[in-house]
Amino acid sequence: MSRTLKAEERTAGIARSEAPVLLTGETGTGKEQTARAIHAMSGRRGPFVAVNCGAFSETLIDAELFGHEAGAFTGADRARAGWFEAAQGGTLFLDEIGDMPLALQVKLLRVLQEGQVVRLGSRRPVTVNARLIAATNVDLAAAVADGRFRADLFYRLNVAPIALLPLRERGAEIIPLASTFIERHAPDRVPVAISAEARALLEAHRWPGNIRELENVIQFALIVCKGGEIRPADLRLIELNEEPVPPDDSGEQARPAAAQVAEAAAPRELADAIGAMLEARTPQAFQRIEALVVRTAFEQCRGNQVRAAQLLGITRNTMRTLLRRFDLGTTSTTRR
Repeated sequence: MSRTLKAEERTAGIARSEAPVLLTGETGTGKEQTARAIHAMSGRRGPFVAVNCGAFSETLIDAELFGHEAGAFTGADRARAGWFEAAQGGTLFLDEIGDMPLALQVKLLRVLQEGQVVRLGSRRPVTVNARLIAATNVDLAAAVADGRFRADLFYRLNVAPIALLPLRERGAEIIPLASTFIERHAPDRVPVAISAEARALLEAHRWPGNIRELENVIQFALIVCKGGEIRPADLRLIELNEEPVPPDDSGEQARPAAAQVAEAAAPRELADAIGAMLEARTPQAFQRIEALVVRTAFEQCRGNQVRAAQLLGITRNTMRTLLRRFDLGTTSTTRR
């Protein structure tokens, strides 16, 4: 039996249980997709609610996670249920759990132990029935040793751990995943093939951005490819230079030569890609391009809305609006 099949069977067994799940792995390895798959296999009838713990201040995440009553703090003009209540009967996915402040970790542990939340400004406990799946790219055992994460919460979350390998260690999955992304993003669901040369490049790439990077590469390739086939020239593969770069004569840090070449070629590549989309009468071309720009900036900044907004030269409110519009893994949740 293959390792992949064993992993799938183990995930299915975990899904059928009620145990908390801890997903670990590098950024972009598919932790939220795995959490959604676990929820789908669990048989729970309630919603799947995804929350990014690293995108909120301690005060705000407290109110959002556990809810608040009217007047609990400045601006709380009405009572509001928290994410645990929003996920009633379903699954609450807490991403970047390693970034949760210690004070909030104490409250989360109490909720897991007692199955109740107390809204800010209230003394009345509310019973909740939400299965918790947490995810992190942080070594929580090391964080416990450093005093940055509570040991009791770590053991409570680590009942059913699932470690997701980086894409570079899952070579056999690269082409099947690429085919899945082609089916998902190809205009009008038109079949698109991958040439043998392009397949070889995809399999040889190190994928520092993991599955997210692969999806972005395929999306771009679908925009520029012609004749229903993705060729090497259609693949925008970026090798990250992690070596420190000495400052230049102007006192500013020099950029790698590859980055300078990519920057110089970017306007021409973009113009060619947009021209190809318009020539092909691609539906909702502007929205597709805008979504790709927003998603790329958001993922490059590791899900940090403020940094992504600065990178694009827009306000954070505009960034949050765009993330909601394109359903790009927003940290805010639509309540049900």
